[in-house]
Amino acid sequence: MARSSRQNSFLQFREQFPFFVFEKQEYALNSRGLEIMFTFNLSNQYEFHPLLFIPRKTFFLADEKIENHLDNIIFNIGMIELISYWKAACSPKLIVKPFSLYPEQAAWWKKLYFNGLGEFFYLNSIDVTEDNFMQIQGTPNVSASLKHSVLQTDNSALIPVGGGKDSVVTLELLGSQPGNIPLIMNPRGASLATIEARGFSSDQFIEIQRRIDPELLKLNDLGFLNGHTPFSALLAFVSVLSAIITGRRNIALSNESSANEVTIEGTQINHQYSKSYQFETDFRAYVKRWISEDINYFSFLRPLNELQIASLFAQFPRYHAIFRSCNAGSKTDSWCGRCAKCLFTYIMLSPFLNEEYLVRIFGKNLFADESMKPLLDQLTGVADEKPFDCVGTVKEVNLALVETIRKYEKSTLPFLLEYYKSSRAYSQFGHVDFRTELQHISMEHHLLPEFLKIINEKFRQC
Repeated sequence: MARSSRQNSFLQFREQFPFFVFEKQEYALNSRGLEIMFTFNLSNQYEFHPLLFIPRKTFFLADEKIENHLDNIIFNIGMIELISYWKAACSPKLIVKPFSLYPEQAAWWKKLYFNGLGEFFYLNSIDVTEDNFMQIQGTPNVSASLKHSVLQTDNSALIPVGGGKDSVVTLELLGSQPGNIPLIMNPRGASLATIEARGFSSDQFIEIQRRIDPELLKLNDLGFLNGHTPFSALLAFVSVLSAIITGRRNIALSNESSANEVTIEGTQINHQYSKSYQFETDFRAYVKRWISEDINYFSFLRPLNELQIASLFAQFPRYHAIFRSCNAGSKTDSWCGRCAKCLFTYIMLSPFLNEEYLVRIFGKNLFADESMKPLLDQLTGVADEKPFDCVGTVKEVNLALVETIRKYEKSTLPFLLEYYKSSRAYSQFGHVDFRTELQHISMEHHLLPEFLKIINEKFRQC
């Protein structure tokens, strides 16, 4: 991927905007729901007011059971929300006013910011280290008054749903258990259709409405710094808030083992850092230490690889026409048919669904599109770097392609498969046992026994 150096701009912006301030948080719990607003300040020259709104549903706890726990979790949501605005100028000093942070907390946030912005720094060719990219400074007269919460929770679960195949699998396996409900941030066609297909009505999911301050978009147009931020970390904190206000102990994500693979080999740069096992482990420890021991955040699909998830998803045909994993087509709820995510999803499903059926889902045969050859090289490890997208491992992609070629037997291969068959990647993976990859369950996860049992039983059935 071509990169343009913005190191000089980075240095100039840091000089022009020497500090960024988390000024305050405001919220109201009322008959409409929970309304939250943050105020961020870029060196007294720009001010931002991002908003969150959670419409009230029947499964909200009584207000008196919620109110005493809001300051802490909302503050933490502000700490992750601010990174989208801080990155516009990368001010060397972050001043935090609402509450103070202990040194170990500040170190935790610096680690998250630095690793979560790894792609942003890389694609802008910005040279920084974790030590020097930011200094977090509290306000001396603010005491550390945030309370560690003891919550009243049951054993039911929130299931974040984005509308892709992974959250479909989690929802399908967990959605029938009493008390389990979906969670959707900024609902769109695919996410709403997914929960409807599982039998949930418009009153039976928790909805998060997030609004980015338009002032940030104006700065992007003016040439300020821009790039990827750790969205899944924001979702993590918002899901904890949702668990608090609904009395659910468990938060069942759909991040798989493949999210651990770095995007740039030989570095720690990972587009999916905030979906990784490392982040999940760090986040669980943070929540337990600083928020509440009564929340269990984990990824239900962490023991599985992308091939296994695709094999499960292929067995749930009621979702095949409605799921969407394409970022480029998210606004129109469609498959663009040109991006790495479309090609990756097509590849993962190709061992388990026939060609005609896949064409009906995606609108065309992606293997016949010669223009996608560079993306194929990235996905299979022929190119120097993977796509900066939520895609699986190089090994998984290669094994899926090899297995798909086997399905064609003596039939003529479409262009991309014919091209791939002549590559060094095919030679390397052509003799790996595909079935073995479908049977191995990773032990690197945070699932309680009752959740792991559900996965193991499903695979025994298969």
